[in-house]
This record gives sequence, C-alpha cells and structure tokens, in this order.
Amino acid sequence: MTNTWHSSWFYWAIAIAVGFPVALILLTEIHHALARRNSHLARQVSLLRNYLLPLGALLLLLVKAAEIPAGEVPVRLLTTVFGFLVLVLLLSGLNAAVFEAAPEDSWRKRLPAIFLDVARFTLIGVGLAVILSYIWGVRVGGLFTALGVTSVVIGLMLQNSVGQIVSGLFMLFEQPFRLNDWIDTPTGRGRVVEVNWRAVHIDTGSGTRITPNSVLATTSFVNLSRPAATYKLVLTTTFSPADPPDRVCAMLSRIACQLPQLKADSVPRSVPVGAGEYRTSIGLSSPADDGAARSTFLRWVWYAARREELHLDGSDDDYSTPERVEKAVRMVAAPALRLNPDEQRSLHACARLVRYGADEIVEYVGQVPSAMTFLVAGRVQLSAPADDGSVVPISTLVEGSFLGLTALTRQPNLASAYALEEVTALEIDREHIEHLVMREPLLLQNFGHILEERRRKVREARRGERSGEATSLGPT
Repeated sequence: MTNTWHSSWFYWAIAIAVGFPVALILLTEIHHALARRNSHLARQVSLLRNYLLPLGALLLLLVKAAEIPAGEVPVRLLTTVFGFLVLVLLLSGLNAAVFEAAPEDSWRKRLPAIFLDVARFTLIGVGLAVILSYIWGVRVGGLFTALGVTSVVIGLMLQNSVGQIVSGLFMLFEQPFRLNDWIDTPTGRGRVVEVNWRAVHIDTGSGTRITPNSVLATTSFVNLSRPAATYKLVLTTTFSPADPPDRVCAMLSRIACQLPQLKADSVPRSVPVGAGEYRTSIGLSSPADDGAARSTFLRWVWYAARREELHLDGSDDDYSTPERVEKAVRMVAAPALRLNPDEQRSLHACARLVRYGADEIVEYVGQVPSAMTFLVAGRVQLSAPADDGSVVPISTLVEGSFLGLTALTRQPNLASAYALEEVTALEIDREHIEHLVMREPLLLQNFGHILEERRRKVREARRGERSGEATSLGPT
C-alpha cells in the first residue's frame, strides 16, 4: 500500500479518473450554450468532447498509468490518430472563427478561396511533418527532398495547369479585383463570384463565365468597382439636327435625375457631341444598376421626347391626332368641366394628348402646374414626402380623373404623381381653361372641395407615417 501511494501511475490514474468526467461535463455545457446561440464553434467543441478528450485520456492512461512505452506500435497508432484529430480541429476551428463568422462586408468574407486553400495545405503539410518526425521518427528533410524532385517532374508534365495556378497566385497577390467586384474583360462582363486555383468565375447575368487565370493574367481588363462608388453610365442618343441642343440637353438631364438608380448627390450631365448625337453621363452606386438604369432611361426618353416635340432618332410623333383629341375631350374633359358642345369644340385646337412611361413622374411636389391633365388611359399614383424623407402613398387616380388643379390657383403641388403603367393623358393649358371654369361657380366650388380633400389626405398620410414610426419604436 505504501508503494502504491508513492507510485507516479497512481496519481495519473486518479487525475484521469477525476479530470475526464469534469472536462466532459464542462465541454457538454459549453457545446449546448454555443448551439443555442447558433455559433459556428459548436461543431468544433463537439469534436473536442466526443473524440479528442476520450482519446487523450486513453493515451495518458496507457502511457502514464499503465506505463506502456511510447514507442510501442499501438501507442504510436493512437498518437497518430490523436495528431490527425488535432489537425482537423485546428483547420475547422480557424475557418469557423475567422471566416465563417465574418461580416458580409469585411475583408475576411471577400478573401478569395485560393488563399484559404493555400493556408490549409500549408497547415496540413506542417502537421504531417511533425507527426512523421516526432511519432514515427521519419527524416523529414529527405522526404522534402524527394517531394521536391517529384514536384519538378510533375510540374514539367502539367506545366499548363501549373502555369494557370501560378498566374492565378501572382494575380491574386496583386489584388486587381476582389470578390463581388465588377470587371469588364474581352470575354465577358460581370461580377466576380469565385476565384479558385484554375479560373475566375464571373456572373454575367445570363450565366457564369469561367475565365482561366492565365487568360486574365496576360490580358487587360477593367475593374468597374474601383475606385468605389465612382461608376458612371454613359449613354448616347440621337436627335434631329433641327432640335435645339439646349432643350434636348435639359430634357435628357431631367430624365436622368428621375432615375431610381441614380447615386445620391450625383448630378447627371448631357452634352452635344455633334451630328445630332448627345452623350449623357449618369453616376450609379454600383455597376449592378447599369442594366436597369440603361433600359429605364431609354424608355423614359422615348416618351419625354414626344411630349416635348423633339425628334428622337429623327422620328416625329403623330399620336395626338385631331380625332383622338376630339374623343378625349368628349370622354374625359367634358364631364369633369361640364362643357357644352361649343365649349368642347373650342378646346380641340389647344388640347393635346401626351403619354408617360411606367414609373415616370407626371408631376412633382412643389411644382406649379401650367396645365390640367386628364387621364385617358392608365393609372397614376399620388404620393407625398413624409418628415423623415420617405414617400407616403396618398391615392390612385384612374381613367377620367384629373391632375393639376393647383394650376388654377397657381399654388405648388403638395403631392407628386407617377405613372403606375403606361399613361395616356389630355393636357389643356391654364389660359385656355380658366375662362371656362370661372363661369361655373358650382364647378369652382367642386374643384375647391377636391383640392381640400387631397390636401387632407396628404396631412393624414403624414400623420399616419409618424404614428407608424412611433409604434415601431414601442415594445413588440
């Protein structure tokens, strides 16, 4: 009994018997806590608890308590398995702690996968060298020499593939682009979604283009995302040489300012470049907005040019014919203004039909209209700005409704109006409609009620927006 108390194996046995259950309980509680928080480290703690801890306890029991020599084959095998598990834990733990939990806009999330692969292979190589050297006594120096000679032979056999890998490494060390950058190459234009050993994957919108690293390393390309937030869309449009250049530039700049993709604090600019061509520069927040901004701009310019009697691509607008104007006056203007046949005929020469594209602004907040607008086809959404800068919908106007009541009172609009779809409208200038309205006191009174009702809706919408914000700040 006295020899037992003085033997080292006894204390190791007691330490393992007490420490293993305690460590198992602690790791179990830590794993449950991480799992409840959906932590990326829960899997690594589970690996440590289920495999590394029992295997480490078994090794200590064999070597320290049972006093089995470390050079025995069973002990070496267990130590090798333990070393591999430690290597797996280091690899997965590093990936979970540094990269999986990284914020979306951090450098860790944007790091190309090829660098992670290089780091993993380096760590695996070092780990294998340590295991072979300290556990099995292998001369690692000779092994590295053999691997070097083998790598030269393999490199000569696979020089094209190795060349792509080396080209990719040099290119990525230089960092001409990062993940999610937009690049324009001779073979395609799009967003970089993946970079691996062999190629760069570019999302072109119509598929993923695989471009070998050696191709990008030996050719020129444009990084559209650098410097950040400086991307400009440049569009060229053609008008008739007879159109006044200042009017054309003003119209193009105004349409560009209405684009929802326009970068904040950016001012579009349109200039004539000769031969009836005009170049418009539009600042965008990202190259990803290029397609949507381009299509919306060209579509709105088509409608705006015809409203302002400009000749886009040299074409005339023959939509507002006398027959269509006469029908529109009879169908929408006459009921709203209570016009008799003679008064209707007096408006045929001064009224005109105009069209607006979907989502195009018909009237602005603060604008003093110069004409009344009667909806012949399509729907228009009235909206007003809230105190926080957001836009609050007021009501939807349909066929037979009218805009521009404040043209008669010469007051600015409290609400803006934009087309929900293609809209056809009849416009009658203020001076041609005032004398007709002034002769109808009841009509003036009705217009006053409509104007006051719209103002009331604007005030209610703004109050509703503020109360909604206050509610959102309360407990949920």
